Amino acid sequence: MTDDLLLQLSNVSKSFGPVRALSHVNFDLRKGEIHALAGENGAGKSTLMNIIDGILQPDSGEIRLEGEVVKITSPTRAQQLGIGFVHQEIALCPDVSVAENIFMSATNISKSFFMDYKALHQKAAAVLGQLCDIDPATLIRDLSISNQQLVEIAKALTLDCRVLILDEPTAALTEKEAQILFGIMRRLADRGISIIYISHRMVEIFDNCDRVTVFRDGKFIITHDVADIGPSDVVNAMVGRVLDTFYPEKQPAHAQSDAVILDVRNLSDGARFFGVDFQLRRGEILGLAGLIGSGRSEIVKGVCKLDSSPTGEIRLNGQPLEARDYQHSIDAGVVYLSEDRKGDGIFLDMPIAVNVSALNLSQVSSRLGIIRREKEYAQAAELGAQLNLKYGQLSDAVSSLSGGNQQKVAIAKMLSIHPKLIFLDEPTRGVDVGAKVEIHRILRDLAQSGVGIVVISSELPELIGLCDRVLVVREGRISGEVAGADMTEENIMGLASVMDSPMPTSHSSNKRVHS
Repeated sequence: MTDDLLLQLSNVSKSFGPVRALSHVNFDLRKGEIHALAGENGAGKSTLMNIIDGILQPDSGEIRLEGEVVKITSPTRAQQLGIGFVHQEIALCPDVSVAENIFMSATNISKSFFMDYKALHQKAAAVLGQLCDIDPATLIRDLSISNQQLVEIAKALTLDCRVLILDEPTAALTEKEAQILFGIMRRLADRGISIIYISHRMVEIFDNCDRVTVFRDGKFIITHDVADIGPSDVVNAMVGRVLDTFYPEKQPAHAQSDAVILDVRNLSDGARFFGVDFQLRRGEILGLAGLIGSGRSEIVKGVCKLDSSPTGEIRLNGQPLEARDYQHSIDAGVVYLSEDRKGDGIFLDMPIAVNVSALNLSQVSSRLGIIRREKEYAQAAELGAQLNLKYGQLSDAVSSLSGGNQQKVAIAKMLSIHPKLIFLDEPTRGVDVGAKVEIHRILRDLAQSGVGIVVISSELPELIGLCDRVLVVREGRISGEVAGADMTEENIMGLASVMDSPMPTSHSSNKRVHS
């Protein structure tokens, strides 16, 4: 079927110093297909995409576009050849408008010396209308992460692409936004545009893609039609071993404790969440579900005093938690791991050891306040070993690590203060399947050791597989709780969505579904 090949890479290799990122890999893309590329972080996916986009040059190998050998020397050259790339990391200019970002690379947007902003906004609105309702005049910095991702996708749609590369495009999107994107992808494919789709989510790959290729450790492993292979086959090819289960065993009934780590009563900030009541018991992992914008993150930030001072009562291990700000929460042993790992969770350009010690420098400092590097590195080495952190040297910048290992550094930073309670917001976003399994195990081990664990996730299978109970947030209130056999996607989405008729309630004001 060589006649329908649009893009073909043969025997491509790339090294960074002694590290071989790609080793004689092959990849081909047919006209009008959606081709998934899967693999753990560090498998070589991004390196290959950066070669296709002209960001990197291969050490060896050949690239053909419609049968002709091409050299893609820069992203500009890639765009001239009809190749568009939506990166996982948002690369927008925050201080200019949505419309200006969408058409920033366009050379023919205005024929006049002065920009016609009215026409610019109209053209941007037409593109955005395919995806979402965003005002083209809004500054990028005023948008949520999910809306910024939609602007990145809209930007790519303005290019006259033959090849469109989408790298984890749904990581920050709601389910509704993701479904709109999938519809657009299929329409583009029907027009003959070829799409390379990078994702760790098996459901997205098998619902929307035609073929899937797996890389592991910089090498090509398999390519199959999705109709001829199953998700477990892809996962096993990614990790090089059989994963018997994605989630550790939950807390057995006989081990459940009545000891309450966190007790929240009538928590309100008057604007984003209201009358919130819940408890976290020793040994369990508690999940928070809800649509994006429902108030999940705002509630836990309120408990931590990160960006508001809500009213209500908070007790930690039976004692009032009267923190005035986040530093006081840290001092009390309560920490929050942000959903924006690279923006708020870690210092990318700083060493691993410096990141781990950042929450409490007094632990690695002398009496005079001078940081003792040997203590700092010993702390990082101990926590790194506990979390099975993979790194070269503790002096390496965190940016040199894979996404999963970056997240482990962020967790190590939390653990450095010996926390009593950890809130984790989207803890496995953008993390490959092998690292997800490890992080889930880490969280279960922490819960069993007595650390309070609360997980916010937009991935319902993760909440169902990992958590002992799930609270559902809707419009700033706890709309219900699910546990046991009744912890299903249908029940969670029913509680998360506005319904015409109320579900039956128990003696509490919060709705509960239990087996």
